[in-house]
This record gives sequence, C-alpha cells and structure tokens, in this order.
Amino acid sequence: MCTSCLGQLACCCGSAACSLCCSCCPKIKQSTGTRFMYALYFLLVTVICVVMMSPTVAEGMKEHIPFYKDLCEHMKAGVNCEKLVGYSAVYKVCFGMACFFFIFALFTIKVQDSTSCRAHVHNGFWFMKFAVLLACCSGAFFIPDQDTFLNVWRYVGATGGFLFLVIQLILLVEFAHKWNKNWSSGTKHNKLWYAALALVTLVLFSVAVGALILMGIFHTHAEGCTLNKIFLGVNSGLCLFVSILAITPCIQKHLPNSGLLQSGVISVYVMYLTYSALASKPAEQIKGPNGNNITICVPSFSSGLEDDNKLVSALGTIILFGCVLYSCLTSTTRSSTAALRVCKTTVPDNEVARCCFCCGPEDDGDYEVDNKHGGQAVIYDEKEGTVYSYAFFHFVFFLGSLYVMMTVTNWFHFDDAKIEKLFHGSWSTYWIKMASCWACLLLYTWTLIAPIVCPKREFIK
Repeated sequence: MCTSCLGQLACCCGSAACSLCCSCCPKIKQSTGTRFMYALYFLLVTVICVVMMSPTVAEGMKEHIPFYKDLCEHMKAGVNCEKLVGYSAVYKVCFGMACFFFIFALFTIKVQDSTSCRAHVHNGFWFMKFAVLLACCSGAFFIPDQDTFLNVWRYVGATGGFLFLVIQLILLVEFAHKWNKNWSSGTKHNKLWYAALALVTLVLFSVAVGALILMGIFHTHAEGCTLNKIFLGVNSGLCLFVSILAITPCIQKHLPNSGLLQSGVISVYVMYLTYSALASKPAEQIKGPNGNNITICVPSFSSGLEDDNKLVSALGTIILFGCVLYSCLTSTTRSSTAALRVCKTTVPDNEVARCCFCCGPEDDGDYEVDNKHGGQAVIYDEKEGTVYSYAFFHFVFFLGSLYVMMTVTNWFHFDDAKIEKLFHGSWSTYWIKMASCWACLLLYTWTLIAPIVCPKREFIK
C-alpha cells in the first residue's frame, strides 16, 4: 500500500506514469493513461460549466452562503454574483481551459522523443498541471473590459466549435471504416461474422429510417415548416446516395472494404445532426381555425419541447465524450488527415476480427512493464518514440473546449441560455448543424472516391 502511494506521488509530482492503485486491473499503456488523464481534466471542467449554467446554482448559493450579498460585492462579482454563474462564467472557465490546452499544443510541437524534457512534462507532473489549469480558469475572471472580451471570445468560440465538429466528423468516418475492416477480416475464419455485419447494418439503417419518420411526424406541418421538409428530403436523399455509392462495382473495385456498415453509421449520425438542427430552429406560428396562433414545427404533445431539447443535449454529450475517449484509446491523433487515408485494400490473412472494433489486445512486445510501485502495471510503449502527435492531441482538446463553451451557452444566443434549453430557438445553431450534415456526407464521399481520383496514391489506414 505504501509503495502504491509513493507511485501515485511520483505520478503527480514527477514524470512517472499514472496508474490505478488496484493491482488486479489490466495493464495500461503509458500513452493511453496520459490521454485518459487529459480527458479527465476536460470532463471535470465541462461538468463545472454545466453546473454554472444551471438556474438552481445561483439560488442555492443565495440560500446557503452566509453574507452572500456582502461577499459578492467584496469580490466585485455583482450584487448576486452574476459574474460567477451563467454564460459569462462559462466563457471565462472555458477560456482558461482552452488556454491550457493551447499552451501545451505549442509546448509539444515536434516532440518526437518520449525521453525529452517536454515529453516528461506532457506525460507526468499531473498535480502541477492541474494547478496550472486551475490558475488559467481562475485568472480569466480578472480579465479587464469583460464586455469586449465576451463579444470577441464568442466569435472565436463559434469558429473553433465548428472546426471541432469537422474533426469529430473525421473521427466518426475513420471509426466507421475501422469497424467494418475489423469485422470483415473475421469472415475468412468464421462465416458468423457475415451475420454480425448484416445484423448491425440492419439495425443502423432501421434507426436512421425510424428517426426520419419521427422527424417527419413531429417537425413538419401541412401548412408550414417548409425548410424542415426540404432538408429532411435532401439529407435522406444524400444518405441513400452515399449508401448506393458505397456498394457500386467501381467503388468496390478500388476499395473492397467499403460496405453498407459505414453508410449506416454515417446515416445515423446525419439523422442525429438533422434532428438537433430541427430542435434548434425557432418555432413557427400559423393562424388556427378560430383565429388564434398555433405553434408548429415542434412536438405538440405535453412537455415535448423540453424533452426534445434534453434528448438532443444528452445525445450530443454522449457523442462528444465518445469522440474524446476514442481519441484516447487509439493512436489516430498523429495526423488530422488520418481519416482521409482510407483502409488498405487488402487484409492480412493472419488478421482476425475483434469484438471491440477499435481496440486491439494489449501486446507487451519488447516494451518495459513497470509495477514496482504496486498497483496497476504500466506498459511504457513510447521508449523508442512517441506513438501519437502530442501537439495535435492538445489542439483537438483546445477546439473541444470551444465546442463545449458554445454548446453549453446555446451558441450565439447566450442571454437566456439555460441548461434545460440547449440548442433551442437558435438560427445559428440550426445552420451550423445542417452544414455539419453536408460536411459529414461530403467527407465520407471523399473517402470512397479518393482511390479513384488519386489512383497513383496508396490509401492505407
């Protein structure tokens, strides 16, 4: 127990890799553990931002903190500490987190040797880095001319948030190709993998079609909702087009691993983005038969609007952290163009399918394994060099910080943003989500036609 505590102390204040105290836990690679720690920092600050946007936080502070008004005035945070909660507080906290990751992105540029001083800082000294993150988030509250800062930072956040959506799309397309490749490789050894592929593909397309039908029922109206009708038709038609394109003989000739599984994944994601866009669109009103105004283009059942927004925000959060964890579990962050280099046209005969479609079994190889401090064993897989780009990894988290900031504060419409009303009533969010749909389809189409457009280039995953 004592040696395990010493190991954790070396992790927090030194360059040693962090691990769990329990020795029965499976081995973990140093590179994976490092990325998990940064993801934990990211998750912690995100939860704080969500709490700050909760309307019950300010009321709870008023009721339970003695001398609340005097304390707020002494801190110069407003009469009711409005500068410590709400959208402005989220902007400042996310500004600090974005600065933290941006500084590390610059600090780790061209780090190729994991034994260098900068690599040691990246992989260790977690307590000190947590103190730096806390200082960055706290220091943002003392920036002068807050109004100008918030207005400028809003547009910086919108740009960075959209760029993160593009990277999220790249990770999704890469994930779809890798999933299909891993499962298809098992069909040479066991024909049951064909059944698994067919079942998952059927489920994915069923979800996409079901989502399309529900959106047609609840987000369209016979006398209005023209934009919703147009984009539902356009997006569903584009999903059908890329699905047919993926199985055409021309594509199959140059990219045998292409199939309907990838198209199913993309179609489900496009339907999610379409749904979140429709939920973001301001409601329309028409004259009813009695002359009264009727709200259309939103679910009409009781509490439907609130449930709609909660479902969108929940799904968006799951996808966000899914992408973060995916980048932590794989080495795909070496290059931002990783997803554009589609799978190799042939699968080695000795390669077998894996139930986990992105993670392979732990292979110690010739790596050094350290468990001298007790607890979980750590595989030092970067002794001969880095296995992913440190700078790009931090840059993705920098953009992710901006995306969280814009999502929690309802993008441009931050004045009346509440945690219960994420994505609601915002034309900016509506068009950003729709543009993301088309970017996703365009990116996936490029991965299909790239081997044909550039025949002399070898596209390898």
